[in-house]
Amino acid sequence: MVTQFLSFVWNPSEGFEIGSFTVRFYSLMFVIAFGLGWYVMKYIFIRENEPLEKLDSLFIYTVIATLIGARLGHVIFYQPELFREDPLSIFLPIRTKPSFEFTGFSGLASHGAAIAIILFMIYFSKKIMHKSLLWVLDRVVIPVASGAVFVRLGNFFNSEIVGHETTSSFGIKFVQDFYSKRQAVENTQIANPKEAYKAIVENPQFSNLLEAVPAKHPSQLYEAFFYVFVFLILFFMYWKTDARKKEGLIFGTFMVLLWSVRFGVEYLKESQGGFETYPLFNALTTGQWLSIPFILIGFYFIFRPKKV
Repeated sequence: MVTQFLSFVWNPSEGFEIGSFTVRFYSLMFVIAFGLGWYVMKYIFIRENEPLEKLDSLFIYTVIATLIGARLGHVIFYQPELFREDPLSIFLPIRTKPSFEFTGFSGLASHGAAIAIILFMIYFSKKIMHKSLLWVLDRVVIPVASGAVFVRLGNFFNSEIVGHETTSSFGIKFVQDFYSKRQAVENTQIANPKEAYKAIVENPQFSNLLEAVPAKHPSQLYEAFFYVFVFLILFFMYWKTDARKKEGLIFGTFMVLLWSVRFGVEYLKESQGGFETYPLFNALTTGQWLSIPFILIGFYFIFRPKKV
């Protein structure tokens, strides 16, 4: 008899195979995020009578800023020891300590991405767009908000950034978060991690392993859900109101809404480390501490809109 579990069990494959090549769902979510962002910005450029040639440059700058900033942000805020212990792992998809291992690209921080995008946009606004920085940011944050939705969906597919344990009906058993690939292989004696995970979920012989997996909040889905509304609000402000004529208003609204969502959802997330481990900062999570300055900056621009 197979034991029945009340919580939804989440044990996705890494992606789908095309010949010998595997398209990872996590990477696919990034592709969709950038692709949708380009599509949204295309119509903004058309409305503003800006040449689409500049959009290509904006796309490249945004992709580079997002990836570099997100990775550096994660290392600086959450794993600064990598600079000393394993610097090669910062920008390469490997780990060299305690042993060499191919890890894929992981460990990205949205706060780092936000900082990098703003810094890159300073150069882009002056050298390419020949517009004010706030003019550019007011428009860039709209596709950025839509992209945030898919980044969190990517985290869900990766079974990462999960929430605290819960007994609520929203709880999900993240099998791949609870058991590492090595643990799955060791516990099932199945050499292939993919098959090992599958056995834990489907084989009655390993029902005790599945029972041991606690149900946790799908914090990634909560965040993605609220980001949809952040995008819709910004989209409405730009297309249906005169907010685009008030420099900094849309950007400020983005900062307040998006980082407030992040601040709130952090209460349900498991600790990701960082400086919250120090007694002086343990009242809030690292993500919450980092969100506060962004929220305050957002309020500043909301209440000081500039008519153009």
